Amino acid sequence: MRFSSTGRGARLARRLAVQQFTEWTGLPYDADPARAVALVTAELASNAVRHGSLPGRDFRLTLHLLPDRFRVEVTDSRPERLPPPVTARPADETSGRGLLLVEAYADDWGSTVRDAYTKTVWAEVLLPTTGA
Repeated sequence: MRFSSTGRGARLARRLAVQQFTEWTGLPYDADPARAVALVTAELASNAVRHGSLPGRDFRLTLHLLPDRFRVEVTDSRPERLPPPVTARPADETSGRGLLLVEAYADDWGSTVRDAYTKTVWAEVLLPTTGA
């Protein structure tokens, strides 16, 4: 689904991702994996708006339910702006910690450039296993 590269678009993307996650998995909104999906989607969408947008270009949210994980992909229009390496930040800095949160809450994440016009930043959250 496409969203406007605005704060409202990022909020809608987060809400859609959690809604779809709960529908597909049957887990409640307040389950830890749902919270992780909300957080990583919010950060990836916010980064797409802040660092990956060009005037008049939207970002795209793609969701995948895999056998053991839920994958969130956010595609924006700035392939030359790859996410920087994640490093600890001093406590007095007020921005730049979003990818630290993604690193902490996602079980895996990364970025892919497939063409000269877009990049996709993705994160995966493992699904709880059911004991037999």
